[in-house]
Amino acid sequence: MTRNLQLEGVGLRRMARTLAAMCVFSGVLHAQTAETKAATEAKAAAEAKAAAPKMPVEQGTELDRVVAIVNGDLILDSDVDQERRFAALLPYGEASGVYSRDKAIERLINRDLILQQARLQPQDMVTEEDATTDMDALRKALPTCKEFHCETQAGWDKFLASEGFTEASILMLWQQRMEVLAFIEQRFRMGIKITPDQIKTYYEKTMLPVYAAQHETPPPLASISERIQEVLLQQQVSSLLSDWLQSLRAQGSVVVLHPGEGAP
Repeated sequence: MTRNLQLEGVGLRRMARTLAAMCVFSGVLHAQTAETKAATEAKAAAEAKAAAPKMPVEQGTELDRVVAIVNGDLILDSDVDQERRFAALLPYGEASGVYSRDKAIERLINRDLILQQARLQPQDMVTEEDATTDMDALRKALPTCKEFHCETQAGWDKFLASEGFTEASILMLWQQRMEVLAFIEQRFRMGIKITPDQIKTYYEKTMLPVYAAQHETPPPLASISERIQEVLLQQQVSSLLSDWLQSLRAQGSVVVLHPGEGAP
């Protein structure tokens, strides 16, 4: 105790030099307690941080941002970029016009809504084999595919890689596309008839100019008439589909998040 008093006396004499130092000394025990508590909390925080799962984010890489939520399903920035690249592959003017990010997000939202409904209602499922067969026809029809010799597997893989896809990823998207088209046809096609004259007109006025501009030989009409019919079907049911999608949005929950906004 004598030693403690001596130390305290030394401390007091030293801190008498300034008023601030005296104030510090008068609260030394409290400061020590606070310092100990802070050190303990800092150590606990560091241990918790070390134990927490870490996101595999490289320096300078942004996290994938949520751009929309459709009845609990998330649509991410990467989905929008994938939609842009996928739409560029769709044949016969399906993705014509200047690219719009907002329209791409709307397409993704509508596709999610349709697929959610399709999976609630009994219908014949589109198999991977069905998608592969349909994809083989696409390989023969895409004008930009010819320079890669897509009739060969190596050429097809090279073409897909140039567009940022693998065969597995493009097949999954194509299968979803077929499911959407099948559902639309089943639900809305009643009373809608696509005539051979309409198919021929679309072939001559829409498709042939595209192939001519790219100096490519177009496939014969007979080989792609069914695919053109799909495109015309989509155009015919667009107004009915739009009303139905608006109803689904009203009944469900669709939130579009703009940059800087957080999820509700």
